[in-house]
Amino acid sequence: MTRRRRTVAGRLLASFLLVLGAFAVTVGWSVLSLRAAARDSELLRGGYAPLLLRIGEALAEQNVINAQLNHITAAKNPRDAREWIDTARRTRPVTFAHVREAADRGLSDAVDPEVGGFRVEVVGEVIAIERSLVADSERFGALFQALAVGDADAAERARDELVKRETEAAQRLRGVRGRVEDRMESLTLGAQRRERDSMRALAGLAIVTAIVGIVTSIYARRVLAPLSAVTRRAEAVAEGDLTPREIAPSSDEIGDLAATFEGMVAAIQRARQELVHAERLATIGKMAAHVTHEIRNPLSSIGLNLELLEEELVADDAGAEAKQLLAAIKGEVDRLSRIAEQYLSVARRPAPRLERERVDDLVRELVAFVRPEVERAGATVRLAVDEGLPDVALDEAQIRQALLNLVRNAREAMPRGGAVWISVRSAAGGGVDVLVDDEGAGIPDDVRASIFDPFFTTKQRGTGLGLAVTREIVEAHRGAIACEAREGGGTRFRIHLPAFDGASADDTRTPAAPPVAAPRA
Repeated sequence: MTRRRRTVAGRLLASFLLVLGAFAVTVGWSVLSLRAAARDSELLRGGYAPLLLRIGEALAEQNVINAQLNHITAAKNPRDAREWIDTARRTRPVTFAHVREAADRGLSDAVDPEVGGFRVEVVGEVIAIERSLVADSERFGALFQALAVGDADAAERARDELVKRETEAAQRLRGVRGRVEDRMESLTLGAQRRERDSMRALAGLAIVTAIVGIVTSIYARRVLAPLSAVTRRAEAVAEGDLTPREIAPSSDEIGDLAATFEGMVAAIQRARQELVHAERLATIGKMAAHVTHEIRNPLSSIGLNLELLEEELVADDAGAEAKQLLAAIKGEVDRLSRIAEQYLSVARRPAPRLERERVDDLVRELVAFVRPEVERAGATVRLAVDEGLPDVALDEAQIRQALLNLVRNAREAMPRGGAVWISVRSAAGGGVDVLVDDEGAGIPDDVRASIFDPFFTTKQRGTGLGLAVTREIVEAHRGAIACEAREGGGTRFRIHLPAFDGASADDTRTPAAPPVAAPRA
């Protein structure tokens, strides 16, 4: 299962959404608390307070009627008390209507179903009280009639009955008022409790939000930390530090940036090394051309004079010792001439003229040519060629020279004899691999890293140019060369040549070499 890629933008967005979520919870809780407080406040202001006021007015009228009834029989002028009572009785229906209206308007079902239920109870109780009081009209009439005819006993009985009923109505109104007051007190206590809970909740949510913000900031800093490392790495590269660095594993854009940047640094390092190598070769080439030019002319004169001297010695029938000395001088002159030619080949190597060729045919011809030389040195040559090899683009003369250098090095690595193995194989990634193996003592690892450097040699009389020239030829063919330790002892040189692609012929540019395939058993 492919692991889902996590982007920096996505992770930062998730962090921001987390902080935003914590903040939204805090704000949401605050809004709910404020709405609840506002609802309770509106219920108190527009519901219970007006209702309590209207109940107080009704209760005040009841108190007036009760007060007048209590002393109406003993009053000097009962007519005034009767007017007070009649006035209160006439206004009482309006007062009770105001109580019902206040209950219906302020205690709506839309606010809270429980509030609506309480409204129904209050209105029902007020209606019941009002109906019970309306039924007392006959008793008031009997009271006023007894007072009018002066029947004190009848007046006292009627008054006591009315006081009893009016007091019961007043007590019922006080009960309704008490229930309303209880509701108001409950709302007040609930508001206070909700305020305390809201303060605690807001404090807790604020702390949680702060913790989430701090954790998110730390996480964002951790996510962006590799970017700071890339910045420091860029500053170090700008100061000239091209040492390879390990890249911390990451699956986001910053990880890709770091990997790309390290790849760029590695490419810069390779380019710098190649530039230094090219400048070094150019300097060597100039020196070689100058030295070769200054040496070849004197060597030519010395060689010519040696030939003349040899003719005179032969004519004078000189002794064997003189002829031996002359032969030694001539051999050294020839060796110097060959060295000069090697230097000159480095300085003036022509660009390869690439043509479509079969590497196996070239290798077979080379083996046939070099076999006598190898066998005279006490070694043998073994050849193995795969079938169906692809064609490659090469300069036959230069590739022949490169392979000849490798075969001669293999032969020189076995002074006591052995076998030189030459194999031509199809490369795993396309193209052809040519392997030259020897059964010599092998090359130490610390020496193997420098064997392709110009003028580096382990031979007493070597120039150190053979393998350098070989690598230059191979890389000019878009190929690569590598030196490996051979299983069972000895050394293996591997040349990789890319397959012919139709665009390689007659292209004499020197491209970057492809990677060398892993050794095959």
